[in-house]
Amino acid sequence: MADLIPPSAGTPYLTIQARGEKSPLDIPPDTIIQAYKQHGALLLRGFRLDLDGFGRFTAQFCSGSVFNESRNRRLLDDSHNIQSVNLGTVAFPLHPELSREPWKPDVCFFACLTPPRRMGATTICDGSAIVERLPDALREEMSQRHLRYTRQAVPEELSFWFGTAAPSDAQLAAPPESCPFMFRREGEQVRRSFSRPFLHRPMFTDRLAFGNFLLFARYGIGRWDFPLFDDDTPVPTDWTDTVRDIGEDLSAAVAWRKGDLLMLDNTRFMHGRTAIVPRDRRLIMSHFGYLNFALPSPEDPPNTPWRRERTWPPYLAKGG
Repeated sequence: MADLIPPSAGTPYLTIQARGEKSPLDIPPDTIIQAYKQHGALLLRGFRLDLDGFGRFTAQFCSGSVFNESRNRRLLDDSHNIQSVNLGTVAFPLHPELSREPWKPDVCFFACLTPPRRMGATTICDGSAIVERLPDALREEMSQRHLRYTRQAVPEELSFWFGTAAPSDAQLAAPPESCPFMFRREGEQVRRSFSRPFLHRPMFTDRLAFGNFLLFARYGIGRWDFPLFDDDTPVPTDWTDTVRDIGEDLSAAVAWRKGDLLMLDNTRFMHGRTAIVPRDRRLIMSHFGYLNFALPSPEDPPNTPWRRERTWPPYLAKGG
């Protein structure tokens, strides 16, 4: 039986260390689910793992998955929706995957095919631990606010939601029940937006967590206007600086070994990475899924289309 090494100071994840098992598929799924619900972050180490095994492992726990359309990724296995992580070399700040969209996945799976020579670690941080470190007054202020994510709606997604790339004002005012967006016309553009709490409750704990796109937007790509508060005012810089500093203090680096598999609750944990050596052969697989044992967010609309077997963001030409 594999060793289960509990989280400790500086190591916020449960390690499942192989003891004779050859594949992570040898671990009973119920053991994985119980550990995931309790800890939110699992590192499976010492197993043999290839692309096919990774796909079969993720399929045990997911009813569907989402394609990540962000740039600089390789599609490794189209049938199982497995991509590489971003193939660039710059460090990334903490973020939950696809938190800029309402179809933020429940779970992130990462697995190492080729470890980096040096550097190139993945960093993880418990968003609930960040909230507990916040000054009391700031935590209270944050808990009262919502963030609004607004961007232009392109013709492909208007067609997806309304059946036409040129919906009327009446249609924009009454989108389908399953649509997570509000729409408004601004000149010749249609803007779409959705709102989420600044601090939220993750799927399997009552502890409030910080987990949104703010840190990546501001410190990763230099966007200070997305997201905004739901009254369209900017989030104070001292708020995000405080969260960034606490997050950096609490973050743990996973130094990849061949065959490592990391399973993260994307509603509770954020992840980032350290810088990567140029032309390094580092190759990390990723799969972003919706759990078959999920407790969906009350923020989600009914019959969410992204919990289907395979989801393409509707603004892609291949969408639907």
